[in-house]
Amino acid sequence: MADVAAVPQLDMAFDDVQAVKKACAAFREMFGRLRAQISKAIVGQDEVVEQMLIALFCDGHVLLEGVPGLGKTLLVRTLARTLSLPFARIQFTPDLMPADITGTNVVVDDPVTGRRSFTFRPGPVFSQFLLADEINRATPKSQSALLEAMQERSVTVGGRTRRLNQPFLVLATQNPIEQEGTYPLPEAQLDRFFFKIIVPYATQREMNRIVARTTSDLESLVDPVMDGPYIIKAQRLARRIVVAPHVQDYAIRLVLATHPGGPSSGDDSFLERYVRVGVSPRGAQALTSAAKVRALLAGRYAAAFKDVESVAHPALRHRLIRTFEAQADGVSNDAIIDRLVETVAHEMN
Repeated sequence: MADVAAVPQLDMAFDDVQAVKKACAAFREMFGRLRAQISKAIVGQDEVVEQMLIALFCDGHVLLEGVPGLGKTLLVRTLARTLSLPFARIQFTPDLMPADITGTNVVVDDPVTGRRSFTFRPGPVFSQFLLADEINRATPKSQSALLEAMQERSVTVGGRTRRLNQPFLVLATQNPIEQEGTYPLPEAQLDRFFFKIIVPYATQREMNRIVARTTSDLESLVDPVMDGPYIIKAQRLARRIVVAPHVQDYAIRLVLATHPGGPSSGDDSFLERYVRVGVSPRGAQALTSAAKVRALLAGRYAAAFKDVESVAHPALRHRLIRTFEAQADGVSNDAIIDRLVETVAHEMN
């Protein structure tokens, strides 16, 4: 097992240019270690892994969508093994109850006095790394049990609010909503996911490697490479990356352009025709935070337009609600985002 205490340290003063450069270099080294460990168990999916790690260092939750059998659960469990954090898994099913997630008060008999009292029994949400597996197979009532935990990092049961330990990360997997036996996630919960990442099919070359690896007696051992305090320091470092006013304005204009009838939507009939509900302010926050981490990974200390554009799809695709006309015409959320980026970039040139 790797010694997570022996990783490059980030707890240094940031009033020194050399100290900042050293901290950023240490972050990139650790990012590379994480990817190397994950690649021991996961074949391909480089873009998916990178987006998951960006969300981790932005302190954001992730929704992974893909058809069954693409390794979504394995990917999350592998990431969990690289982090020295308390891990829990919830298998979402139609009969899952909110108390199965948050915990509940139970009656306990005192064998000495014979008195009864209520004792809180915490649910799996009180871990720091939570896998919500097939989240859209549970009813909306159970899905909404995660709302407070994802936004406020706290859980209220029986009138008492309990704080969750930091960092706290929810990685949820879901099958496409067109699949049998699924329930669409409420818009309020979708908005609380930092990224929605689409897991694609493996290529022929990757499939050969997957079959060879999984049908042999070789076991892929993944070592932990960082702990909770280090993750928090890395998140603080990423927030110090500079975002120039014109880059931040670009991210904001991307979000405002999705608002039908708004002053920033312009005369683009495509967006007016196919977007029913636009992106919330959380979308602008996700674009800006993720762009900072992208810049940091590229060895830059200021985010650029290309950093914002590179994360536009995972940050916005689940926050857009299409019109019925868009669904009938087969216009996807990603196609709308492509048009959105093209339109706003043209206006700013």
